[in-house]
Amino acid sequence: MADPLFYLVVAAIISVVLVLIIGIAGYGKGGEFNAKYSNKMMRLRILLQFIAVLLILAYAYLKGQGGQ
Repeated sequence: MADPLFYLVVAAIISVVLVLIIGIAGYGKGGEFNAKYSNKMMRLRILLQFIAVLLILAYAYLKGQGGQ
């Protein structure tokens, strides 16, 4: 498991989860943070999910081709 792309995929997934948790916590708390950052957090999560999906597809494609 010394594949750098694997670690990049894991880092992307962790970043999506962290942004999701921050967004849910902000929504649950409400107030000024939610009003100011809820839309930005959602957009950031969508962007990070897109990047994570691309990395997962690249990893699966390269592993299917016999790459490291």
